[in-house]
Amino acid sequence: MSEEKINLVEKRATGLLIIEVRSSNPNGDPDRESDPRQRNDGRGEISPVSFKRKIRDLIDDKKGLAWKEISNLVKITDKERFYILEHRGRDRKVIESELADGGEKFINKYWDGRIFGNTFLEEGKSSSIKTGVVQFGLGVSISPVVISRKTFTNKSGVEEGKDRGMAPLAYRIVEHGVYCIPFFVNAAVSNKTKCTKEDIELLLKTIPSAYSGTPSLSRNMVEIRHAWYMEHKSALGSCSDFALIDALTPKRKGSTDNERKENTEKPSTSWNDYDVPKELPDELRKKIDSCKDLMNE
Repeated sequence: MSEEKINLVEKRATGLLIIEVRSSNPNGDPDRESDPRQRNDGRGEISPVSFKRKIRDLIDDKKGLAWKEISNLVKITDKERFYILEHRGRDRKVIESELADGGEKFINKYWDGRIFGNTFLEEGKSSSIKTGVVQFGLGVSISPVVISRKTFTNKSGVEEGKDRGMAPLAYRIVEHGVYCIPFFVNAAVSNKTKCTKEDIELLLKTIPSAYSGTPSLSRNMVEIRHAWYMEHKSALGSCSDFALIDALTPKRKGSTDNERKENTEKPSTSWNDYDVPKELPDELRKKIDSCKDLMNE
């Protein structure tokens, strides 16, 4: 595809996902026997890799109903541009051949390569994309979370000589938590990755289904309550990312500042424990082009 025909991303954008977790494990930690990820102060974490995996899986399943609906919403015409590089069982030799001659075939084929970048850095292939246009940050819960561990039982035994099976402490969940995941669209590098407005639109249409479309036994009650997307007025940005994120981050309820601060350090039990912003303050809204909640579209 020639540069003249590519409708490249032109403006910086700031995003913020507000995620509620109820009796689920939003992201297991392999270093802690798949316990929900948790930092030293008790707050829960969701890794950027974990969230991007869910987006990739929905787009990768070309026979799935999710891809059919999402691709129709974006009105994609050339579906050959939306393969997933981080695909299980990929053929490295095929990918190496696609990286030849400047990697044009590679760039035009792999959506997640253009969006997220890639680490497929083969020797002598330095022209391949390394950093994508979209970066997801670490998700952190607003308050500390309580982790519960339960034992699974199986009516029929799986071990010889046992008439029943048990998996001690196999079910590990966060009782309740509200997490915030920031993400950013850096239009300044779109000319290198050839990331198009259509690529970004596909991402935005997929985000609302990231958890509802990829549930599991231990992750069946994780929901994106708000998915804010704020487009700036230029490629370099027209407002502080931090100011936008802080303005839309939920706060713990309380009648005084001290009470709110004390409540923030206690685990929450429901969504009603938070004051949740519904819009940007006027002084910030006028500094950007648009602000929308993807969950309302």
